[in-house]
Amino acid sequence: QGLAPVTMPEKVALIGSGNWGSAIATKMGINAAKCADFEDTVHMWVFEEYVKFVDGAWIRPARGSSPPEGKTWVDVGYTPLTQVINEKHENVIYLPGIELPHNIVAEPDIKKCVTGATMMVFVIPHNFLAPIVPKMEGAFAKGAIGCSLIKGIEFEKDGDYKPILISDLLKKEMKKGIDGDWDVDMSVLMGANVANEVAKGDFAEATIGCTNAENGLKWCKLFNTSDFAVTAVNDVAGAELCGAMKNVVALGAGFSDGLGYGGNTKAAIIRIGLKEMQKFCELFYGDRDIQKETFLESCGVADLVTTCFGGRNRKCAEIYAKGVVAGAPKGWDVIEAEELNGQKLQGTGTCIDVMKAIVAKKAEADFPLFVQIHKIAFEGAKPETLIEINGAAGYY
Repeated sequence: QGLAPVTMPEKVALIGSGNWGSAIATKMGINAAKCADFEDTVHMWVFEEYVKFVDGAWIRPARGSSPPEGKTWVDVGYTPLTQVINEKHENVIYLPGIELPHNIVAEPDIKKCVTGATMMVFVIPHNFLAPIVPKMEGAFAKGAIGCSLIKGIEFEKDGDYKPILISDLLKKEMKKGIDGDWDVDMSVLMGANVANEVAKGDFAEATIGCTNAENGLKWCKLFNTSDFAVTAVNDVAGAELCGAMKNVVALGAGFSDGLGYGGNTKAAIIRIGLKEMQKFCELFYGDRDIQKETFLESCGVADLVTTCFGGRNRKCAEIYAKGVVAGAPKGWDVIEAEELNGQKLQGTGTCIDVMKAIVAKKAEADFPLFVQIHKIAFEGAKPETLIEINGAAGYY
């Protein structure tokens, strides 16, 4: 009998270390350490910042400021965030109070982080992709696979304004650094995952949207823990689009909350929103074998529900509606700056782009909720018009 081939353990890189990136690191670190399928160490790319502990809290220099002339931030008492993470095993800025597994190693150099990696997990704001991915310079291993946790979407800038999946964008950008005729096979992880709750160990589910069962199983092994149940579906586009579209519906839920409407109204918004999400997926990605079952997975209805009850898009939309009703409206940029501690509000940008895509297809009649959310957010419609769509005919 010949010896069985030796399978080298997977080398895992995590690209991103914000709130969600640090939270998912708590699962990846546990599984990398205990499972022989993976190398023990997970390298986590961190956008380098400088921090200082003052009066019981970690602070950063004011946004856009520079250190005194001729000096660095370290010279004036700040410490690189990567150093703090590696010494304290805690992301003191984006996930304070949660211990990271000690085999998560923060790395400020993106190329070093991915060198030789066979599995790459992406958790960075999608506007970071264009500047960051080219710096990887194709240093990952031949045949490497990737998984995007990025809940966003890009759109063509003209023509049909067709939505572009972030996973497709990542694949295309990484291809530029690859010698040879192969692509990074991309999956996605989406679901009802409020980062702080996942990090604390509250039970949650997630969905892997993958291209084949073999890679789906690899990702499940990396992410699945006793308090984080991960299942795979053979539907990248459906799972990923759900992760972006739900932020638009959450604006509607926030408007409803801002108006003081109750659970019945919000339930209607969620149900109608889910139907319009499914229609949107089929309209633009019907050629990618969208699975109806995907919308009943964590990435679909569950993520939509949690986003419509918690999350930044709902919260900011509630503030927006309250301001309009009180006669003291606040702009989205002001609300974002005041409420989100440097994080970005995704639902508003997605709403604008979704509307362009719907208009380009002349499909407004099929998306009454999305259309009305856009009117309230950007066209001056009163928030209470949310429930007046189509008059007595109702939504559907």
